[in-house]
Amino acid sequence: MKPGTKKQAAIYRLDRSEVYKHWRDDKLSHASIDASEILVEIEDISAPNPTESAEILKHCCHNNMALYRCNSACDKEQVVRNKAHAFAHHFGLHRVEQHRSMTPDGLVSIEIIDNSTEGRAGFIPYTDKPISWHTDGYYNPTTSRIKAMILHCVRSAPEGGINELFDPELAYIALRDENPDYINALSHRRTLTIPAFAEKDGTTRAQSVGPVFTWDRYTGNLHMRFTDRKRYIEWCKDDITAEAVGFLRHVLANDDHVLKYKMNAGEGIICNNVLHNRSAFEDNNKPAAGRLLMRARYLDRIEGTCD
Repeated sequence: MKPGTKKQAAIYRLDRSEVYKHWRDDKLSHASIDASEILVEIEDISAPNPTESAEILKHCCHNNMALYRCNSACDKEQVVRNKAHAFAHHFGLHRVEQHRSMTPDGLVSIEIIDNSTEGRAGFIPYTDKPISWHTDGYYNPTTSRIKAMILHCVRSAPEGGINELFDPELAYIALRDENPDYINALSHRRTLTIPAFAEKDGTTRAQSVGPVFTWDRYTGNLHMRFTDRKRYIEWCKDDITAEAVGFLRHVLANDDHVLKYKMNAGEGIICNNVLHNRSAFEDNNKPAAGRLLMRARYLDRIEGTCD
């Protein structure tokens, strides 16, 4: 095991209250309450300088995320396609998820599409509708958990399209402080089930069954798997799970550490797969001029984020 692993993993053991309390107090003392606090200006997205990198890493360590504003043509789609992975590699993100909707460069375009668009038609991210709270890849098998992601805005919507962001470690703290039994319930191996999904080409995405909270046996890092969607989802049918999910929804609606931000062209987020949502938006409906975000998801965690 890596040095410090046992101590890190002990944080999440319910019988190690002193270790947990020390970590909890430190975590809350550094947690941001305004999105502007985690926004970093960078010049070259493909090669952030040491000062920029250190600032991004600091915010990712304290909040599991950092917002960035790029000042070198990062509102151009091809520039982002050419440089996004170089930015990710700078922070130890190399293993790209093989997503059904990605292009050969490993990126997924988040934009409004028509029903004839192969691979993305019928899925809510590719509409102007709101998206409820979730972590990315909650439907993935345990062998391909999304540990980190980049979401970069090429073109922003004239109205709406605001993200709310919340650190999963703060969700864990809120739940544990309210009732430790909530953690037991949400750590059960059959807490959350996403049914199998039949693709149009006849293939099937397998049913995904697993907990909300897990922690890596080698690093001790927390991973959260969650969606607040109401259809095609099955929660474990017991009272304590229902209470835990209800309390989590209350936290997401009321906690002071929920960060709200509308990304403008040339801005983005790099994160350890934090909880996030999106408000509805109004687009201008002009060809090649509508809201466009580029997304890359990784099986790696951001290197150096308190592991």
